[in-house]
Amino acid sequence: MFCNGRRNARRLLAMMAAETIGYVAGTLTTLAFIPQAWLSWKTRHTAGLSLGMYSIFAAGVALWLAYGVLIGAWPVILSNLITLALALFILAIRLHHGPGA
Repeated sequence: MFCNGRRNARRLLAMMAAETIGYVAGTLTTLAFIPQAWLSWKTRHTAGLSLGMYSIFAAGVALWLAYGVLIGAWPVILSNLITLALALFILAIRLHHGPGA
């Protein structure tokens, strides 16, 4: 009986650690987009940004978001929701101001 309690406690700790890692990873990868979004907004200069790359990336992030929703994984949902918003923001600036702006 005591052994089962220990096993359950270890399983709970492992699940909490996995979720914590998910939130930290999502936070870091999302934060990575903030400097580019800020610079694009501030300067309106997007010549170095690939329209194809950002389009494909945004589609991939949207699919990760859908996956997170389907499995109910909040770290995946939150980080991809914010990352998608940032990527679409950068993409919108790129489309509005063109590559040479």
